[in-house]
Amino acid sequence: MTMYQANRERLIQKLSEDRTAAIIPTSPPRTRNHDCEFRFRPTSDFWYVTGFEEPGSVLVLLPEGTKEKPELRSVLFLRDRDPLLETWNGRRLGIERAPDHLQVDESRDIEDLWDDLPGLLSGYEQIMYRAGEEEARDREVLKVLASLRGKARGGILAPLELVDPSPSLHELRLFKSAEELDLMRRGAAITHQAHAGAMGLAKPGMNECEIDAFIDYTFRKNGSTGQAYTSIIAGGENACILHYVENKMELKDGDLLLIDAGAEMDYYATDVTRTFPINGTFNPEQRQIYELVLEAEEAAINLVKPGVPHNLVHKTALGVLVRGMIRLGLLEGTEESVIEDESYRRFFMHGTSHYLGLDVHDCGSYTVGKESRPMAAGMVFTVEPGIYIAADDETVEERWRGIGVRIEDDILVTESGYENLTGSIPKSIEDVEAACAQSVLENAL
Repeated sequence: MTMYQANRERLIQKLSEDRTAAIIPTSPPRTRNHDCEFRFRPTSDFWYVTGFEEPGSVLVLLPEGTKEKPELRSVLFLRDRDPLLETWNGRRLGIERAPDHLQVDESRDIEDLWDDLPGLLSGYEQIMYRAGEEEARDREVLKVLASLRGKARGGILAPLELVDPSPSLHELRLFKSAEELDLMRRGAAITHQAHAGAMGLAKPGMNECEIDAFIDYTFRKNGSTGQAYTSIIAGGENACILHYVENKMELKDGDLLLIDAGAEMDYYATDVTRTFPINGTFNPEQRQIYELVLEAEEAAINLVKPGVPHNLVHKTALGVLVRGMIRLGLLEGTEESVIEDESYRRFFMHGTSHYLGLDVHDCGSYTVGKESRPMAAGMVFTVEPGIYIAADDETVEERWRGIGVRIEDDILVTESGYENLTGSIPKSIEDVEAACAQSVLENAL
């Protein structure tokens, strides 16, 4: 049984508890400009239960089967083979080969989807479907529901409501299987090569875009599906722009370079940030800020274990940062007063952690009732504190201005504690400066 088939079986089991069928579509191709399309990336929910990369497909899950075929629990609607279109746009799996290739019970032509759905969904009380992503598709789904409800007077049980995937599918995705973790570790290993290589490559006078190109090359050369998100290659004061993606400025002697980039392995994301001196050596102010951020990250990581509330990651990192910034003279007051009035947000304005998986900001609830959700084995999330001092902030001494540091790792909760999936990427002052001194040829090519 493939990983995707196992995921599908677990979801079917959950759906059967509430007599719920599911409609799980993937995306259509997206236009980049005029008649050019973006490189296709399957929808995460769809990939999780199919492992199928073709656009314009829909998986229908039927826990109880149909009246005519009780054994029919998975039906994939997809494009059929077309020699002419395949010559222009690439190969297709086709209807005939799909059941054996993907281990679904039945495959049908995507052109028949809306005509076939009423018959397939008849008898289910709820339909799991994520609305709000494709307006035209939403309208067709509502038409199917209206059609079924119109037949209720004939004794056919019609679905009462559409339900969101979050309580079922997204809860499954939150806890990673051994196969998923293997993919994420492989992505982390490739990301290690890219970050360590960039430390050895970056030099004053180069351009951010050169580092961006090197990282993308390293990801793809080593078997990744590419960038898990648009890489941030932020030199100097650009690091104080949290989602800086222009990546086209000159790297200057004496500045830091913040790189937030992660490889995607079979669509499972890695999310890593490292910050290092472009000339290879931290100056005293950079070193103090860097060591403070590293202390905050390590304190937050070290508390990770099953049962610990997830929001304690942020609270722990924040406490370390606030105490340190008061000590350095960047903030005034007590730790309690600074946190209460949120004056720290001038320098640390984002959260410290998010789930990671098929999406960079992966699905799953962060609360149980009104309380922060306890960590549990199989969860993967980031820990990423930072300090960002704007270049034009005249409330601080000039020596601090324009320094932006973020350090980020991917953390797996284990049965007894944690595993840092990306912890081997140079991070201590000594290891970072050593990586900067190495030739890029030794690191990654």
